Amino acid sequence: MSEIYYCENCGGVMEFDVASQALKCPHCGTIREIRTDGQKVEEHRLTGYAKREIRAEEKQSTTMQCPSCGATVEVEATSTAKECPYCGTAFVLAEKQLSNIVPDGVLPFKIDKNRVGEIFRRWMKGRWLAPGELKHLYQKDKLQGIYIPYWTFDADATADYAAEGGKNHPIRVRNAKGVEETLMEIRWQSTRGRVGRFFDDVQVHASDRLDDRLIREIEPFHTKEIPPYSPDYLSGYSSEVYTVDLEDAHRTARTQMERELYALAEQDVLRRYDHVRNVRLNASYRSETYKHVLLPVYATSYHYKKRQYTVLINGETGRIQGEYPKSPAKIALLVFAAAVLIGAFFFLTSDRRGDRYGYETPIYAEAEYEQIKEG
Repeated sequence: MSEIYYCENCGGVMEFDVASQALKCPHCGTIREIRTDGQKVEEHRLTGYAKREIRAEEKQSTTMQCPSCGATVEVEATSTAKECPYCGTAFVLAEKQLSNIVPDGVLPFKIDKNRVGEIFRRWMKGRWLAPGELKHLYQKDKLQGIYIPYWTFDADATADYAAEGGKNHPIRVRNAKGVEETLMEIRWQSTRGRVGRFFDDVQVHASDRLDDRLIREIEPFHTKEIPPYSPDYLSGYSSEVYTVDLEDAHRTARTQMERELYALAEQDVLRRYDHVRNVRLNASYRSETYKHVLLPVYATSYHYKKRQYTVLINGETGRIQGEYPKSPAKIALLVFAAAVLIGAFFFLTSDRRGDRYGYETPIYAEAEYEQIKEG
């Protein structure tokens, strides 16, 4: 079934409002608090069974009937919230939420579309190499608020490591001219140790709809105190279901954790040595848990000379990242300006070298100058 949140006062369709963090009727302004039934966000034990069973389904598009106007609407395979293109009614696809695991929490949007428009325009204004006409491409109606699925992982991790630590030792040598010089020699030694860290909410993007590189650039989201899931948050926004299996996401999270453990091992070696190389880890993980959450992202795209460019904005923090075309004329101007600066530098330095070696206009002592003048 599809669920619409009607206003008890005027009958209008209520949508999630960023300012009040509640459902609000856009017609009469009536506000209704989000219903969470007093539940708390739960961390689930990461077991082999969970990794085998929690997998993305092979989804196909679904034909739905708008519960407001009755129009037939084609819904994307991964959508769980939709706006009817005929009457504009925002509704939540409850049965599609239940076809997968229900999210444990939802981080609501903290930034509304007006502020996002300012963020986008300021970002575009700072793209000096972009063509001038791009400054006018922002269109508010093309900006889409989407709840993106994520997996988060906790783990108590330790790693035994083996590495080589190097210490600087000064040595005296004679150069080709027979002059003694002091050089620094690195003497390497084998070393071992152990590092550890508790990882809390390692975030792994769980949808393939948006560019993974851009998504990583607008992270992180603050998920430590995330509110429990309620479909109320989705009203008026798009929402996606996960398309990345729990097992694949866990593998990605382990890779992120291992990178940090590697950095900790390097730091540990450098407390005793001047240099480090050839770090090898043997990591172990205990008390691993996971949860499934929805996180807020604004997405917009625009076309320029037959190519599409995407911009993403973190709906909680306003962090922005995007693609944009570069103007050949501006790049040429930048190269020309750099060439002029380099040429000026060489001209000035060669002028000073001329002073040093005495091959410009000679300067005479006063007596010599008088003799030359007279004769």
